[in-house]
Amino acid sequence: MPAQHWARNFIITEDDLELLTGLLLERETPLSSDDLARALIENRIQQEIAELEARYKDVQPYTPAGHFPAGTKVIFPAVNFEVAKVVSARPGKNASSYGDFTAIAVRFENDKLNKQPLREFASELKTPHALSEESEGAESSFLPTESPSADEILAANGKEIIAALDRKLNAADDLVLLTGKWFPRALLVDVNIGHINLAEAVLDLAEGVPLSTETILEEIGGLENAPQELQVFSMNYALNNDSRFDEVGPSGEILWSLTRLEPKEVLHVPPMLAYSTIDYDPELLDTNLRGLEQEICDELSDIPDMPLDDPLDEVTITLIYPHRRMGTFPLNAKTRPIFPTARSTPRVWVTVVDDEDGEEFPCWVVRNSRFVHGLAPYYRKHRLPIGAYVNVFREDEPGKVAISYNGHRPRTEWIRLITSQNNQIAFENHRRAIGAEYDDLMILGADELAMVDGFFQTAQQQKKALSSILKIIIPALGRLTPQGTAHAKTIYSAVNIIRRCPPGPIFATLIANPDFQTVGDHYWKLTSD
Repeated sequence: MPAQHWARNFIITEDDLELLTGLLLERETPLSSDDLARALIENRIQQEIAELEARYKDVQPYTPAGHFPAGTKVIFPAVNFEVAKVVSARPGKNASSYGDFTAIAVRFENDKLNKQPLREFASELKTPHALSEESEGAESSFLPTESPSADEILAANGKEIIAALDRKLNAADDLVLLTGKWFPRALLVDVNIGHINLAEAVLDLAEGVPLSTETILEEIGGLENAPQELQVFSMNYALNNDSRFDEVGPSGEILWSLTRLEPKEVLHVPPMLAYSTIDYDPELLDTNLRGLEQEICDELSDIPDMPLDDPLDEVTITLIYPHRRMGTFPLNAKTRPIFPTARSTPRVWVTVVDDEDGEEFPCWVVRNSRFVHGLAPYYRKHRLPIGAYVNVFREDEPGKVAISYNGHRPRTEWIRLITSQNNQIAFENHRRAIGAEYDDLMILGADELAMVDGFFQTAQQQKKALSSILKIIIPALGRLTPQGTAHAKTIYSAVNIIRRCPPGPIFATLIANPDFQTVGDHYWKLTSD
């Protein structure tokens, strides 16, 4: 059977399930769906070969010159290589034309109900015949051709076959799945409450640093005398079913943490990062605004991820207020492929390394909420402003990501400072020492964080609409320029002080609402100004 046809004809039977369960029992080792699929395919290949060999055992290829006594199995290359059994033989009746020969009556194997009449063929023919010449050296031409290998089949149809296998395995009550591997429930090593409590104590002593299952087992003295891999699987299964523990390792690595020791920002999205979806028509954005949205690359924007087979080795983002305030890093379309992934866990432990001096920062990748938590010490260490360029790139060591910024000797520069006027957000130009490169359109300063937090809390309590926020932000920014205008990127950066929002809805609101007017080059002002 050609490799590409396997998925179409691949049905998992109860016999297959019994075979795989027996394999797991025999090896006493958890196996992945990929491993089980390979084992099943290899077994199917062997079965096909065995069936073909049995079918063609003692079969002779038909040739008019051949001798085929009653009971002989004959294969007919000219009849689609069908196999038949000789039922009887009689002398031929056309000796004047062909000389003496024997007519054999055969029944084909596909006529299992004996409904078709017997068919006759000439044999022991002495005169030359085209079929006799064609059959010379054909003794092996009907034998089974080489089957595709398991590797070829998996390469062609692996996803479909493994998906079908997973559906069948998931329906089996006597098998358990954990961290991508299957194992018979009956062979799990007993993990009692004492073992669980000891594991909790070990993680307590680690003070929030996740530990591998092997380390936990070593600290608690192991589980009976079972093989190490079985101990690890059984402990993983027990911890996975206890709400006190959280599996936080990247793909290919299992690490355990105590849920109660994890930062609250990791377990629940901080309000300053939470986005209440705003419906808008993306078609309102022209090519230039779409390009600006792509340039900003907010993690909440609907932008496809970079291809996993060709990801960037280094990515630069512009730090906006919510991430600077919460000490988080955005997982946008460009940065997501750089940070570790996990098969199913919502949180992943990662070490972020300061490229300048090698200092390490323990961080949490929260993929569902699209941010990395734990970088507040890094931002404070380098006094990075809102709007600073921050770079991330891969480290050779798994589970590590490097971070850097474009630094220089601090110099005094004019920047927009967040202030207050009549209890409303306002902006003033002030001189500040800046030691990092930044986007001039997005940079903001904040001396009084409590005041700025108050603006955010007030907007949340009053449930201000985006258009209402824009009517506050645009004139406040416009007072800093003679034209009374503000750039779309600056507006986006300032809006996110008060309400978390990607650029798409902001730009669409500016276009759709007649209260806002564009003056060109992405600059906007209130119509009434």
